[in-house]
Amino acid sequence: MFAIALDGPAGAGKSTVARLTAEKLNMHYVDTGAIYRTLGLALYRLGVDLEDEKAVEAALPSLDVAIRYQNDVQHMTVNGEDLTKQIRTQEVGTMASVTAVYGCVRDKLLSCQRTLAEQYEVIMDGRDIGTVVLPDAELKIYLTADVKERAKRRFLELEAKNPGTNSLEEIEKQVRERDERDMNRAIAPLRKADDAVEVDTTHMTADEAAQKIVELAVQRKNAG
Repeated sequence: MFAIALDGPAGAGKSTVARLTAEKLNMHYVDTGAIYRTLGLALYRLGVDLEDEKAVEAALPSLDVAIRYQNDVQHMTVNGEDLTKQIRTQEVGTMASVTAVYGCVRDKLLSCQRTLAEQYEVIMDGRDIGTVVLPDAELKIYLTADVKERAKRRFLELEAKNPGTNSLEEIEKQVRERDERDMNRAIAPLRKADDAVEVDTTHMTADEAAQKIVELAVQRKNAG
């Protein structure tokens, strides 16, 4: 099965670009960030102290995180409850980032991600896909953009959902803090895989970035 691993920092456009690429190549898009967001939210709803790794580990067996596709759209469920519409807030993103540093959390979700890559041709986005989850992926992409541009994109995304409730300055601060956390965590930190192709989207549209990845994928497939 052909797999594309797409890594990069928050706000680089990974989800949008990966989704467009999947459509162009007729592949399954796996949003791993959604998996971590779902688990983070589920733990929070249980009242677990997310800063307490032992408490998080103790709660994990009670949570059955699953992915299902409905009209080619990824839906996230926990114990049968669909949380897809509830996980796209900045607060849930922080929950995901805090809990993703724990080995017990990554171990729980790793097999789920690898199984999908064994069953389907996938493009999977996250922060350690090319380095940890799918180290043998046929194509690895490191998608990035200037931090101010990433903050602006996240601001516009959140404003579209809740106008007048977001601060660009605060979101830029959160993006920088997220970068610091993701790049310096002890387990599976965010980094560019040695054999990854870097795509800087600062001055690119999502469709242009997706088309670039499609061209790289076709080249790899033809070379193989």
